[in-house]
Formats: sequence, C-alpha cells, structure tokens
Amino acid sequence: MTSTTQFETQTKALIDDLKSVCANYGLGNDGNEFKIITQVFLYKFLNDKYVYELKQLEPDLAKADNFDEALKTYSEDDLEMLTMQISENTARIAPKNLLSRLFEQQNKDNFADIFDETLVSVAKDNIDIFSVLTQGGEKVVLFENLSKYVTDKKDDFCKAIVNKLVGFSFEHIFTQKFDFFATIFEYLIKDYNTNSGGKYAEYFTPHAVAKIMAACLVTGDDVNNVTCYDPSAGSGTLLMNIAHAIGEDKCTIYSQDISQKSSALLRLNLILNNLVHSIQNIIQGNTILSPYHKQDNGQLEQFDYIVSNPPFKLDFSDYSADLDSKANKERFFAGIPKVPAKKKDSMAIYLLFIQHIMHSLTAKGKAAIVVPTGFITAQSGIDKKIRKKLVESKMLAGVVSMPSNIFATTGTNVSILFLDKTNTKDVVLVDASNLGIKVKDSNGNQKTVLSEVEEQQIINVFNAKEAKDDLSVVVSYDDIKAKNYSLSAGQYFEVKIEYIDITAEEFTTKMKGFESNLETFFTESKSLEKEIQNNLKSLKYD
Repeated sequence: MTSTTQFETQTKALIDDLKSVCANYGLGNDGNEFKIITQVFLYKFLNDKYVYELKQLEPDLAKADNFDEALKTYSEDDLEMLTMQISENTARIAPKNLLSRLFEQQNKDNFADIFDETLVSVAKDNIDIFSVLTQGGEKVVLFENLSKYVTDKKDDFCKAIVNKLVGFSFEHIFTQKFDFFATIFEYLIKDYNTNSGGKYAEYFTPHAVAKIMAACLVTGDDVNNVTCYDPSAGSGTLLMNIAHAIGEDKCTIYSQDISQKSSALLRLNLILNNLVHSIQNIIQGNTILSPYHKQDNGQLEQFDYIVSNPPFKLDFSDYSADLDSKANKERFFAGIPKVPAKKKDSMAIYLLFIQHIMHSLTAKGKAAIVVPTGFITAQSGIDKKIRKKLVESKMLAGVVSMPSNIFATTGTNVSILFLDKTNTKDVVLVDASNLGIKVKDSNGNQKTVLSEVEEQQIINVFNAKEAKDDLSVVVSYDDIKAKNYSLSAGQYFEVKIEYIDITAEEFTTKMKGFESNLETFFTESKSLEKEIQNNLKSLKYD
C-alpha cells in the first residue's frame, strides 16, 4: 500500500506537470492558467471518484485487468442501476466522457474540440448538484471550453494535458482525510493565491488563524445538524476548518462572495472535502449590498456558526447611499462608514461585515471574525458603537490578538473577535502578540508563524477562560464598561510591583547613585540646549 506521504508527493507532481504543460504552451503566469489547472485537476478527480465508486459496488469491475473494457460489457440499464447507487457526492460521468475514452481519441482530428465537448458534457450532466449560483440566478457550471485559452497548437496542448492525467490515479487517495486535502488544495492554488483582479476577497487565511477560530467555536462533540456561514468566503479555508471540527456530515455550508474566482475555488474545496451537498448554497454576489440567503418571510437567514475574514478596506462608495435604507436600519445599527473625500479605497467595509454577522446569528449562534486590531480599542465612531452593543447584549465571548505579520501579505495587526449569543459569563481576552517566530515566505515577505504548542496554548486558555500571566485575562462585562469598552487584554493586566528588603546603607547608596545620574543628565541637557541655540543663531537667509 502506498503511503500518505507518497500520495501527497505524487499528487503535487501531477499539479506541477499540468503547470509545466501550460508553461510550454505560453500560459505560464497567464491570467487564465488557474482556470485550466483547477478545472483539469477537478475533471480528473471526479473521473477517478466515479470509477472508484463503481468498483466498490461491482467486484467484477474492481478485479478486471482493463476497467474500461470490462465496463463496455455492461448494458446502459445495468450501468444506470449501478450509478443510481452512488452517493450524491460523486459526479455522474457518462462512459463516453471517461478519461480513458478521451485518451483513446487523442489522435483524431480536432482533438481540442473533443476535449472541450467532453468537459462541457460532464458539466451539463451534473448541473443541478455541482453548479455555483450567481445572485442573479445564473448557474456557473463545473467546466468550460478550455482550449480557447491557447492561441496555437490547441490539439497538441489538449493531448499533452490528457497524457499527464492518464499516468496518475486518485483512487488510493479517496480514503484520506481533511488534513491531506487541505494540503493539496493549498498547493494547487498557491500560485493563484492573490487578489489580482479585485480587492474584495482574501483567498487564503493562515492555518493558525483558521485552526484557532474553529477550535474556539466548536468545543463539544454533541454538535449536529447545524449551519455554517461565511459572508466573505474566499476559497473557503475558514469554512473547511469549522466543517471538519464539527464533522462534514453534521453541518451544511452557506456562503457568499463577490469574486468569481473565489467562488470557483470554494466549490473545488467543497468537492475535495466531501461537502458536495453544500455547493448549491455557494452564492456569487455582493453580501453587503444584496445578501442572498433569506428566510421564507424575506428576513435574512440566521446561522448557527459564522466565520469570516472580511476585507478590511474597500471602496464601496458606488452603493453606500443604497445601504442607508429602512430595510437596513436594524442590520447596520451602528451606522455606515462615510465616503472620504480622498482615498475612497480606505473605506472600512469590515465594520459592515461585523454588523451583518451579528444580525445573521441564531439565538444560540457563535461567530469568529478577523478584524484589524485597531477595532478593539477605537474610542469613537462605529467601532465603539459595535463593541458597546456586543457588551450590552452580552454576546461577546472574547478576543485573541494575534502577532504582527500573521498574514504575510499585510502589515495590519489582526485580532479574532469571538461572539456567542449564549455567553452570559465572563469574557476572555488573549494577547498572543509576543508569540511565534519570524520567517520569510516564498515571496520574501516576512510573516510570523506560531508553533503547534503555541496554537494549542491559545486555544486552551480561551476555552477554559483561564487567566495566564502576560497572555490572557478574564474580565466581566462591567469591567469592560469601566474601561470604555476596550477589548485589549493589555489594558487589564495587573501591574506587578516587586518588594525587596534592603538595609539603610543600601538605600542611601542607591539614592546617591540616582542623584549622580540625574546631575549628569541635567548637565548634558543644558549643554545640548546651548548648542542648539547657537546653531539656530548661525542660520542665515541666502
């Protein structure tokens, strides 16, 4: 049996091979390369999953030396009966659309057309379960014509892709768990993990942040049949982590994100992580302007768990006036950030996301939101109004202030804001800013990395509501009110004074030392003052 490490190495090698083909045909670092890589990878994954499921149901197919030849002996009715027994998490692949049949046709004329038609046919056959919905009701299918992105030698390009795919099998990988697929997904999108083409979505949240958010939200084993939501989902890192903490079969995922790219990546992430049943809840659209998920009565849908790493700043001046409506009065209770006269792209859109999330929690709901650390201490404006509401409504569970550069792509210090509508007890504030080590990522950006021990330390003190010297403090809602609603742990740490016994002689010696040092400093200060005054007098206008 091949080891998990070997599986991982082989899978990454396939991804590298596909990228190499793209580079050889002029698509290296091209804006459309990610579409080709992710869609081809997904086609191969779904193809192999379908074959794997058929083999699990039919021993004769599993034993056959040549699966494709054995499959040809089955009638359409027999194959239909087998396919009906396969779970909804598995795409239906008609025999003519299997990779093995595509490989057989590679020497035909206009092979690029055959290649495209195969992928589009698979997308059509699975349109109801595997499509992402846009806000306007359009279905974004699994695959598109990919050869159109190649300007020359389209047939050769498609042949090269198919030949890379047939030399690899996913069949031994389907037994792997979350950690394996999280690693593969990260490797798959690492070259496309930027906000090029738009500032709205962050595509990837660091492991430490995602892990801490999930572990502090999901603290028991009795969580079942719950809903999880991210209003700015990106590629779904936070959703995958919380779904795994709960159990993929015990939760349903909901999301919305304005980015086409991130919605496509999120769908891929859901498929890899056995969450196909939630694809129908992925919405591509503007959450702040037009939240999609609503109840039958037209009110916003409410969710049991919400996780979010929203964009911090974004120019939403084009529709900010539309937000100031009667329908939004309750949702944006603390107000809508004003449009600055200059630098409109500095508008604090995260403040709208926090309010939207507060409004979207069920009566027992919990949430974790990444915010700029400045939010937790701002002494005026919308920031403070939100914190005041969190405290007075007793839905604040705590805050974890992360080390600087935990995100390599931004210098903004971040904190994680935890909400819990059932929290009637004290609040835990964690200052993890001094933890971690500084390293440089592959792009040369400096970032801070927490060790597993440090991650677990944060999780443990938060969940236990434990006060730990220089790390965490437990405070009451009244304590927070007294501190003007500040959520910074450092403002609540006790100032420790050490007392030591000394003799009268030791006291006299210390005082004389202080006096002597002060005299020296004062003399130097006077000398500097005189020098500065002389220099000023010597300045002349030429």
